[in-house]
Amino acid sequence: MSEREITVENSHSYNGENMDLPKRKPNRLKKYDYGKTGAYFITICTHNRAEILCTIVGTGVLDRPKIELSQYGVIADEQIKKMNNFYNHISVDKYVVMPNHIHLLISLNFANGRSRTPVPTIINNANSDISKFVGTFKRFTNKEYGENIWQRSFYDHIIRNENDYREIWEYIENNPIKLTEGRFYNK
Repeated sequence: MSEREITVENSHSYNGENMDLPKRKPNRLKKYDYGKTGAYFITICTHNRAEILCTIVGTGVLDRPKIELSQYGVIADEQIKKMNNFYNHISVDKYVVMPNHIHLLISLNFANGRSRTPVPTIINNANSDISKFVGTFKRFTNKEYGENIWQRSFYDHIIRNENDYREIWEYIENNPIKLTEGRFYNK
């Protein structure tokens, strides 16, 4: 490799133009152990926020909106229910499948011992139980779909107390009603 090629390779430049790649903002709380007992609010979005998981029917005051799952949504729903059996230390307490995302309220509980998938000695947030759970869910659903429909990564919120837990529970419960107010609404 010539000196010019080494410089180009290391600086991400092409024909003398600087083409630095954008830095991805970390979306996990630094130095937080995502493998410890606690509750978490997780949001998983479809790729490009494509509205392929369900449709929301009925938005009037008198009729509560109803979620009609698509074939993708049915598979996601089935896999969420199976996840409770796959991970004996993680429970899905509440969830909702929306047109382009899924909200999950999950709890980690190690009262019955550690997970079947051990957490590394040095906690690496990318290898946490939460990340493994989401990765397993995406892998299982994508296998059923025959394609990848999920956005890279996921959003998380660490539940800090019982009041926070109740607020998230209500948010998930009422999400279909407030669809057009949410940050994941495309229209």
